[in-house]
Amino acid sequence: MIQKKLTLVETAPAAGSLPAVQIRNLSKWYGTFQALKNVDLTIARGEKLVICGPSGSGKSTLIRTINALESFQDGQIVVDGIQLTRKPEDVEAVRKRVGMVFQQFNLFPHLTVLENCTLALRLVRGVSQKEAEEKALHYLGKVRIPDQAHKYASQLSGGQQQRVAIARALSMQPDIMLFDEPTSALDPEMVKEVLDTMTQLAGEGMTMAVVTHEMGFARQVADRVVFMDRGEIVEQGVPSEFFSNPKELRARTFLSQILH
Repeated sequence: MIQKKLTLVETAPAAGSLPAVQIRNLSKWYGTFQALKNVDLTIARGEKLVICGPSGSGKSTLIRTINALESFQDGQIVVDGIQLTRKPEDVEAVRKRVGMVFQQFNLFPHLTVLENCTLALRLVRGVSQKEAEEKALHYLGKVRIPDQAHKYASQLSGGQQQRVAIARALSMQPDIMLFDEPTSALDPEMVKEVLDTMTQLAGEGMTMAVVTHEMGFARQVADRVVFMDRGEIVEQGVPSEFFSNPKELRARTFLSQILH
């Protein structure tokens, strides 16, 4: 498959009226395996979207395409009015608007927490050392670990490291935050502190798309739950409807296995 050549949206409405993310007919293959099948999804500004489903359903692949960490062969992605292409300038423009938190923390072990949080600000945004440190300390405060700023990642718990990763992403002041199973690598006792941080962030109005199996978080925080299976969006709805009365058999089977 050859990716269609896409260009910037030529006549976009005012920024405030645009969805945060628009995905249309998105398809992706790994060789002969189709990981995403004609996915359509719109994420509104300020919306908290939870994406769930069994392993291998395409959840992580989907959100990784939003900031070009994964390529796609067919369809269209528009982020804040910018149509994502393979052009470096389009990728850069989208990534300036999107923060990403991964399963693994991806912190540089030879840098302190503060240095991890200021690196991209200085190298990508061209922010001065002083301003970068002020921003980083502000967001470390938001995730409630400003006292860890001068420690190295190996000196922190898993939950603290993930909160550093969240602070690092927030320091770039993105419009949209993507979370790819942010608690899956944590011990159970560390999950709550990360979910609490994400809940606080949601309460402040951040647009969020979260791939997770934490259904308690989905019930409490999500505006909408999207269920994926075999590369497709099978069902979606508000949490109260999705959890109490899923319409599709695949969704009912998944919930019966994951809810205790």
